[in-house]
Amino acid sequence: MSLSVPVAAPVSAPESLFAPGRRAACLGAVALISMLAFESIAVATAMPAVAQALDGLSLYALAFGATLASSVLGMTAAGQLCDSRGPWQAALAGLTVFLAGLLLAGLATAMPGLVLGRALQGLGSGVLGVTLYVGVGRVVPAALHPRLFALFAGAWVVPGLVGPALASLLVQTLGWRSVFLAVAAVVPFAAALMLPALRRVGGGTGAPLRWRPLGWALLAALGALALHGASQAPGLQASPWFAGGLVAVLLAAQRLLPAGTLRAAPGLPSVIALRGLIAATFASAEAFLPLLLTQHFDWSLTQAGFALSAGAVTWSVGSALQARVLGATARRRLLPAGFSLAALGLLVVIAPLRLALPSGLVLLGWSLVGLGIGLSFPMLSVLLLKLSAPEQQGANTSALQLSDALTSSAALALAGLLFDPVSREVLPVLLLALGLAVLAAVASPRALRPQP
Repeated sequence: MSLSVPVAAPVSAPESLFAPGRRAACLGAVALISMLAFESIAVATAMPAVAQALDGLSLYALAFGATLASSVLGMTAAGQLCDSRGPWQAALAGLTVFLAGLLLAGLATAMPGLVLGRALQGLGSGVLGVTLYVGVGRVVPAALHPRLFALFAGAWVVPGLVGPALASLLVQTLGWRSVFLAVAAVVPFAAALMLPALRRVGGGTGAPLRWRPLGWALLAALGALALHGASQAPGLQASPWFAGGLVAVLLAAQRLLPAGTLRAAPGLPSVIALRGLIAATFASAEAFLPLLLTQHFDWSLTQAGFALSAGAVTWSVGSALQARVLGATARRRLLPAGFSLAALGLLVVIAPLRLALPSGLVLLGWSLVGLGIGLSFPMLSVLLLKLSAPEQQGANTSALQLSDALTSSAALALAGLLFDPVSREVLPVLLLALGLAVLAAVASPRALRPQP
């Protein structure tokens, strides 16, 4: 039996996300997600220039992986804070840490300093991601959750369109540091919109925080960093790092995620596992896409940014389409179709690397990847809230995003091992992403089966 999310605000117009009582929360969420989206897309666009300026190509994958690894701690802490004390305190802490990370990265003089700043950004964004899902999910009725998560995806449209071009312009005119510092300047305005809305949501159960899950989250983060350390170790020295990191991540995942997640058991465990697989698909491919286009096909940084824009826009289109799909039968077909479309898109991206085909196919392929993930990604969020009791929404939302971060971090670490900074060959990384997408497509029907 599915459980409905309680409505914490007056419901004068259930068909509208912007009815009185929830308008401020939805607008604030859009503003905050747009800021996080711009930071993600802009940094992905600028990272080749950053790595070159700081002579840090060997730490390229770690600059993305450290963000995901540290977000594990933020997500775990935020899940508890949202359930016990309400989302406002978690949001305030997340914004503060995120801002500190932006400043540290923007002022870094060496690649390790930038990686540390990126880790702080991950910690803060991990807190904010859980807070937004829980806080706004409590305000908006369950019947509107498909539209809500389509709105969240739609908040990526403008950053997806202007982010890469603006990031490229900032790098060329003011230097790469301006990409981080420009986002830092916007944080206070996003906070002013969002924090009052979350404060009105109210508090939680008042239960004390549990330190054991935070300990497991720390182990997971350290394990993820050890995986990335393996990509920096020469030859056989990488094996102990990789084996130790993998064991740590798997042990922590068994404690932090619902039982059955690692084997994609039907129902909620499968939903959480699928979120990790498809997020890892996107993260591992997106991190190396600008490098592929600029190093192999001689595209400019601006042109590579347009490819990222295309993926962001089609992701939003897919999210809008899934919001209009009604009925369990149609959704049962659409979820695996989205994952399959993402796999097809990656095949199109790979084709010009081995066949005498124009590099413009990469743009088409990445657009298909975005469309496929846009169709399936929000549906997983809808299913999670549908399968969660109100008092478990924070913990389960945290688990959903933990799966995202842990799987993506492990995939990026493996991508770092597969990527050779000398030859700059990215085909093994793209094949890894393709394999993850195929696995998600095969496992996706399990998410819609009744949980035993």
